[in-house]
Amino acid sequence: PHYTMADLFMFKNGYTPSKSVSEFWENGTIPWFRMEDIRNNGNILSDSIQHISIQAVKGNLFPKNTIILATSATIGVHALITTEYLSNQRFTCLIPKTNLLNPYYLNYYADIIDAWCKEHVVTSSFPAVDMGALSKLLIPVPPLKIQEEIVRILDTFTELT
Repeated sequence: PHYTMADLFMFKNGYTPSKSVSEFWENGTIPWFRMEDIRNNGNILSDSIQHISIQAVKGNLFPKNTIILATSATIGVHALITTEYLSNQRFTCLIPKTNLLNPYYLNYYADIIDAWCKEHVVTSSFPAVDMGALSKLLIPVPPLKIQEEIVRILDTFTELT
């Protein structure tokens, strides 16, 4: 079956805590992801280069095993984050509404979402993904056993290349 992105995910935007409040940045323990993390360390990440303090957090952290998707500025980049975290405002976090998706399957499928995002940009003061259209994008969701097999095959292929 196919589901829309809106059926599968809540979209949550990242943010940058105020740089002028030193307590937000000193002795931070919470991973705060930026594009530099993906560029330097790949697209499955368990820690970030920069960290923020609990005082810098507005609301809840993003849950582990979720995808961050670059939806403004540098569009068409993503990562699977395997720990609780926050990210800057260039990213939208895809928080699953269901347990229908294996996070590693989603990480592979996000390559297709990245390409779609690059083709669906609206421009105002800076380029951004058309989020209304993204929410309607259909995603194939095979049974979890099939997703696991897809991940196994793609992981093996990746190891061999």
